[in-house]
Amino acid sequence: MSRVDPVDPRVRLAIVQWPPDAPRGAVTTFCLEHGISRETFYAIRRRVAEDGPAAALEPRSRRPRVSPSRVADEVVQRAVAVRAALEASGLDHGPISVHEKMRALGMEPVPAVSSLARIFRDAGVARLEPRKKPRAAFRRFVYPAPNACWQLDATEYVLTGGRKCVIFQLIDDHSRLAVASHVSWGETSEGAIAVVSKGIAAHGVPQRLLSDNGLALNPSRRGILGQLVAYLRSLGVEPITGKPYKPTTQGKNERFHQTLFRWLDKQPLAETLEQLQGQVDAFDLIYNTERPHQGLPGRVTPALAWAATPVVEAPRPPAQPAAPVGENEGPWMTRIQTNGTVYARGTKFQVSRTLAGQIAYRVEEQDRLLIFDAHGTLLAEYVWPEPGTKYVGSGNPRGPRGPRKIPGLSEMS
Repeated sequence: MSRVDPVDPRVRLAIVQWPPDAPRGAVTTFCLEHGISRETFYAIRRRVAEDGPAAALEPRSRRPRVSPSRVADEVVQRAVAVRAALEASGLDHGPISVHEKMRALGMEPVPAVSSLARIFRDAGVARLEPRKKPRAAFRRFVYPAPNACWQLDATEYVLTGGRKCVIFQLIDDHSRLAVASHVSWGETSEGAIAVVSKGIAAHGVPQRLLSDNGLALNPSRRGILGQLVAYLRSLGVEPITGKPYKPTTQGKNERFHQTLFRWLDKQPLAETLEQLQGQVDAFDLIYNTERPHQGLPGRVTPALAWAATPVVEAPRPPAQPAAPVGENEGPWMTRIQTNGTVYARGTKFQVSRTLAGQIAYRVEEQDRLLIFDAHGTLLAEYVWPEPGTKYVGSGNPRGPRGPRKIPGLSEMS
């Protein structure tokens, strides 16, 4: 019998009832017959003398008298309270977030992340997710310095009364800094340019901008020059996109949306764009300066990660092409086509379908095209696209712009 195998209860009972006048050699014979050692026999006899016959019938507990890794009840209650406070604030409240928050608050001792996960499962406030991929299973790519690449995406949100709006979010790929945010009624090129301009005014010009293939962001894969793309190229910024139907390329921004929505769910529902913009700006401040980011080395805040590495040099704007020899700027009279476009230099420029058939005047300047109506009102302004571009859209979605007068309830209300 192994030293760790338990002794049969019947053998224990026989040892407990062992007669004091047993003949010489009976112990050795008994141990050989039942497959136990003499040390085990006399250990049970000593326990009979120390603790009594009833105690000797059960093996001693193998639990250590002192457990250094055991978390005190006070620390458990404190950790659960910190998790509840983070959840009520709309912030991440997993074991890693609670661990960092307790460290920031100076709560000692701070349990390990694995201990916190076990504490929350035992307390019934979290569940085990065995099918969730471990962090080591993900392949990460990060640009080496701030402003090397920004990520831009828009997400839909609902105001009071079921009115839909759009939140543009712009982040830095290296530091995860919330560069700028902008709230508008629709996903248009105007809103995209507004958020990029806001980010450039605050943090400088990036080298490249990553976005999806939406009409308002970068429709280049569709053979269309978007207004945002033209604006970026005029600054020397390289516009890049992910593969169609592959949102994981913009995974950092998708995760950013999730964090924003979790925080907004704990705030009063905004009634106007101005109120929502104020809430989003408050979130950006917390996100950049207070919330430790689990995707950054050392779980620092995005603001610290931004300051830790020098910003890359801004790109140079491209040289403006010279005007064609023998051509002047106009204006030339033209007619807006039935699809709302005006033809100039081999490219169709979108103006408005509502103006189809009307007379317009185009002015071809050195770097841009201006289109006016018969009264001299500017209808559209475009930067000249690259040679070979067949169509340049306005970047606005089809249908009416701005809030509807009688908004209906949306699916998210």
